[in-house]
Amino acid sequence: MKNVTARRSNPFGFSPPCEPFVAGYGDANADFHVVGDHPGVHGGAESGYPFTEFEASERFQRALAEGGLLAETGSPPVVEKTYFSYLYPCVPEGVPSAQDYADLENIFDSEIRAITAHVLLPVGERATRHVFANMTARPAEEVDLDAQHATEIPGSGWLVVPVKGPVEWSDDDERALVDALVELRQRDYVRRADLGRFLPDDDPYMVR
Repeated sequence: MKNVTARRSNPFGFSPPCEPFVAGYGDANADFHVVGDHPGVHGGAESGYPFTEFEASERFQRALAEGGLLAETGSPPVVEKTYFSYLYPCVPEGVPSAQDYADLENIFDSEIRAITAHVLLPVGERATRHVFANMTARPAEEVDLDAQHATEIPGSGWLVVPVKGPVEWSDDDERALVDALVELRQRDYVRRADLGRFLPDDDPYMVR
């Protein structure tokens, strides 16, 4: 099913209970959903766009462009079937508490299910722990970004590609992500199963 909105910024009109906040941005019909932590970690407090302003975020955008997920980097970037959002979209004063994240979890959950991307790219430990706990069969305690960076992990309806925080990247980490994205885009990354074999006719019945 395709979404009908062509809006790039906050396409579903989510309104977190804070001001200012950095809304999700990108293609509402995205195949790739990039999940960050909050604007204080990955940027956007001034621009209003996720993964902008910081040097590490600009480096991350360049890797995504080389990997084929962005047509152009910038603030905002020109997206190619890609969407960006934060677990905690509010611009925080200091470090958000566990309760702060919990209070906005329903907004993030609604957004990730509205986008219905096929591949999730959680960036950094907190985002990856959340995705592991809620979108895969793996517990959050199994997150090890040194080992899992730019690898593929099957999820519950998604393929998950964890990404180490760009501020920690070596040149090898950057190249690993680019190579993984290029390779992934060259094959079928859509996680669907044909349940038609259980039906009385020969028609396919594809589900995620």
